Amino acid sequence: MTDALWIKICGLSTPETVDAAVDAGADAVGFVFAAGSPRTVTADLAKELVERVPDGVDAVGVFRDQEIDEIVGIASAVGLTTLQLHGGEAASDFARARDAGFFTIRAIAAEEYLAETPEQRAAYDHDLLLLDAAVPGSGRTVDPAALAGHVDEAWILAGGLTPANVRDVVARLDPDGVDVSSGVESSRGVKDPARIRAFVEAVRSVG
Repeated sequence: MTDALWIKICGLSTPETVDAAVDAGADAVGFVFAAGSPRTVTADLAKELVERVPDGVDAVGVFRDQEIDEIVGIASAVGLTTLQLHGGEAASDFARARDAGFFTIRAIAAEEYLAETPEQRAAYDHDLLLLDAAVPGSGRTVDPAALAGHVDEAWILAGGLTPANVRDVVARLDPDGVDVSSGVESSRGVKDPARIRAFVEAVRSVG
C-alpha cells in the first residue's frame, strides 16, 4: 500500500457502477459471492464486470463460510486478484489462497478481533486486515473509541462509512484504507455512481 488511503468500493453488480468506481479513482472494487446478500453476484456476471477493471485496480471477491477450494476455483475463473474471507475460515485457508497467488484480506467484526489473543491473531497469514461492524453490509458503524490504539497491523476500516462521515472517522482512527458498500447506495443493494464519486473525493481530501 502507498501512503494514500486505500479505497475499496464493495458490492458492485453493474457495469455502470464498476466504471464509476474506477473513474473516481478507487484502488479496489469488490464483488460479493457470499449467499444471502442483496449484492451477491454470479461468477458469470462477475467475470464480465472484472473484464472492465483496468490493471492497477484490485478486483476483490468477498466470500463468507465457503470451502476454500470452491473459493479459489471461482476466483481463478472470474479473474480476481484478491480474496476477502469474511467468515469462520481457518488460518490454513488463507495460506491456501496465498499459495494460489491471491492477495488476501482477513475480514472480521471489530469486537471479535478485539477479543482475540495475540497468539490467535498471529496464526493468520494475510496481507490486510479488515475490521467491520458486527453485521457486514448493515450500514452500522464501528465504535472508534473501542478500536483506537488496538490495531498494530495494516488494516482497512469498514462499517457505516458514508461520504458525509468518512473524513471524521479516518481522522480519528487513522486506518490504512477504507471499504464502503451500503454508504454509497440509493437503496439497499443499489449503488449510486454520484455517491461513489463523492465518497472517493471525501477520502482523497483527507490531509
